[in-house]
Parts: sequence; structure tokens; C-alpha cells
Amino acid sequence: MIIGVPQEVKNNEFRVGLTPGNVSGLCRQGHSVLVQRGAGEQIGLTDESYRMAGATLINSAAEVFQKAEMIVKVKEPQAQECAMLREDQILFTYLHLAPDPAQTKALIDSGATCIAYETVTAMNGALPLLAPMSEVAGRMSIQAAASHLEKTHGGQGVLMAGVPGVSPAKIVILGGGVVGRNALQMAVGMGADVCIFDRDIDRLRQIDMLYGNRVRTFYSDSLLIEQEVSEADVVIGAVLLPGAAAPKLVTRDMVRKMKPGSVVVDVAIDQGGCFETSRPTTHADPTFLVDDVVHYCVANMPGAVARTSTFALTNATFPFVEMLANRGVLNALSVDHHLRNGLSVHKGVLTSEPVAQAQRLDFVLAEELLAA
Repeated sequence: MIIGVPQEVKNNEFRVGLTPGNVSGLCRQGHSVLVQRGAGEQIGLTDESYRMAGATLINSAAEVFQKAEMIVKVKEPQAQECAMLREDQILFTYLHLAPDPAQTKALIDSGATCIAYETVTAMNGALPLLAPMSEVAGRMSIQAAASHLEKTHGGQGVLMAGVPGVSPAKIVILGGGVVGRNALQMAVGMGADVCIFDRDIDRLRQIDMLYGNRVRTFYSDSLLIEQEVSEADVVIGAVLLPGAAAPKLVTRDMVRKMKPGSVVVDVAIDQGGCFETSRPTTHADPTFLVDDVVHYCVANMPGAVARTSTFALTNATFPFVEMLANRGVLNALSVDHHLRNGLSVHKGVLTSEPVAQAQRLDFVLAEELLAA
């Protein structure tokens, strides 16, 4: 198979879909890999390292898309990339379609087979290709919050850990999944006053056993959330419904009651965000104010630590890239139901029920479509 790796074009996105080590592995199995020049240069993965691994270096994204049978990316394709997709092509990347009707339409119109990293599953419903970036984003959320609590960055001038005689920052984490637990780990490590909400009692029990009285755990109840959010210095939005739009757990009225200079970090912004006041931002312009509350809503947080993120992501995605290359897309999707759960669009047909529900579109289950 001919596999193409274009340079990412989203604002301040420096991750890359395959590392030189991945390229070497694919080439040894008889596949061809086309890498756009400069795709990994910003994170120390040089063109020469890709060439030595066996890749063919390509000057433009257009040529990569034209020649490749499978495109392996990191972020959702931008409009100009969607326009280059074709019917006999595989796209393997993050998609986050639920809050993005324009991208959904473009992928359907392309006729390509589009597989979303974020909905590929593992045993017990885990999301193995989303988890590494959720780990990064969860940890980064506390770094971002600590920075933007500083007065020079628009916050109220609070030190996350406090000092002897002065209280630490109060942090509320909404969601006890991978993002929430990694945010919790960082927040506790920094000495903050932390509480976490979730609807899974077993998960809350595990957190309680691990952290004891260093963390307060709450079952997600709208009145409790409103109370804790109103007193918080930082609120981390870490809620995920796989493939679906994030629920709006914090209303505009709740934000209005927060302290001036407090900070919200909406890690769920890729799926539409869990604050009513959220809108996507970029690393170039990461924050905005609503009712004097700092909103940090960067849609590709792990892109800021692109080298770490690239290796963490490709460690997880590469076995699936190998499977698609070695078996072909139809066979791979047929034999591996976990990979099949990632299928979002196939030959002009939407196959994701959560996306269909979010956008009120028709869909066909992947199993039915592939069996036809």
C-alpha cells in the first residue's frame, strides 16, 4: 500500500502522523511511504531521518494526497485537505465530527473511507487512540490553568499551590475519565485544593482509595456542580461522550457567578465543549473573557508539546496503520470490530450514530454497510 503523511496545517500544529521508526517498519513490510518535506522538522524529525527510514520525500500536500492510497494524519482535515480526498482513499486521523457539520459534509462528499482515532475501541470500551492525547491534554490543562491564574495572563493572581498561611487554588474537575484523572494527578501534585465530579461511582471510589482526603469526590449533580463552580478558581472541563457532542454541564449563568479572574479550561472543546460559553481557540490566541472569567479553549492542546505527543500517539496508532496496510481497509474493518468502531464515513455514507444524532443526519451502521 502507498501511505501518505502530509504536514499538518492547523494553527500551531506540529505533530506528525508517522515517525521515522514507523516508516521503517512499514517499508520493511513492503509498503511505500510518502512524507511531505518538513512534516516533522519542527519537532526534530528531519527529512533526512525519514529518507534514511525508507520514505519518499514529497514537495507538496497535493502530491501526497494525489498519490497515496491511505492518508495518515493527526488533526481533522481542514477544508483544503478535504477537497483533495478521493473515493478510493483511506483517511486515518482524529475527526471529531459531532460539532462540525461542514467537515462531515465534506468527508461524505469526498467518497473516502474515513476512520476516526477517537472512536476506535479496545476491551471494556476503552478508547486506546484517544487515551494518549487525553493524558497529555489532562496534564496540560493544569499547566495552562496555573499560568492563566497569574495576573499578567488575565487571572486573579492566585498561586496554584498557595504558600504557608495562604490557601491554594480551588480546582473543580468535571469528569473522571482519562483527561480528568490526569488533570487530577497534576493538580494534587501541585498542592491545589481539588474536587472531581463523575457519574461512575466505582471510578469515584477508585479515586478516593488512591488519593484519600487529598481529593473530594462528588457524583455529578447539577446543583452541586453549580455550588462548587461558583467557588472555584479553576474549572477543568473533561467530559467525554465517545463520538458525540459534549454535554453542556456549566451554563452561562454558572459562569456569570464565578469569581472575576477565575479560569476555565475546556478540554472537551474538540467535541463542542462542556461550557455554554466556550468557543474554540488556538495556541496563537488561546483565551477570551466572558463575564471576567478567563476561557482557555485550545482545540489542539497536545500540539504545544508536539514531540511528546507525536510519539505517544503513534505508539498507539501504528498497529492499526499496519493492519490497514497489510490487510486492506475492507478486510481490516471486517475482522477487527474495535477498528470498525472508528469508521465514521464510507463511500459517501455516514456510519457514526452519535454524529448522525448530533447533526440530525441519516446513517447506516458500519456492519450493515460493509456486509452489503
